[in-house]
Amino acid sequence: MDSINRNQPEQNHKDVSGPEAVKRIKELVDEANSGFFVSSGSDARPMSVLDVDDAGNLWFMSASDSLKNVEIAADPKVRLYFQGSKHSGFLYLDGIATISRDKARIHELWTPDLKTWFTEGEDDPRITVIRVVPTDGYYWDNKHGNLVAGLKIMVGAAIGKTLDDSIEGRVTP
Repeated sequence: MDSINRNQPEQNHKDVSGPEAVKRIKELVDEANSGFFVSSGSDARPMSVLDVDDAGNLWFMSASDSLKNVEIAADPKVRLYFQGSKHSGFLYLDGIATISRDKARIHELWTPDLKTWFTEGEDDPRITVIRVVPTDGYYWDNKHGNLVAGLKIMVGAAIGKTLDDSIEGRVTP
């Protein structure tokens, strides 16, 4: 047990799975909106999540000629990192990535700012969709929002007691 957890008067560990894990993933990814995408043999690269579906799958767009697509084709295991705010909303997910050219899904995910990367627009022949199916992960967050967490930390410091509002645990969709 971590030393901080020994001083914690509240329960601060909760593993989540199934629908509760999907809800936690959606909340944390929506707060962060973008994160770091790590495929085999690469450094972390920033990418925006375009959707988290009801099964907890994360959706991205990528160019067919990108190194990321080459790496995923060779090894579909990926890791994603997210940070929602300065003090809360941390998440990492391990998953399996698949690449497709599903025109219907591209249309659903398309936004005008994507033309920055796909200069021919929604019909750019280089567009691919990456779906990441999470297999496992871990989150760190607070239970009651940043305001309550901040107040608990200040009160705890004043009275010399650990009143950390954090919560953490495994995420298994």
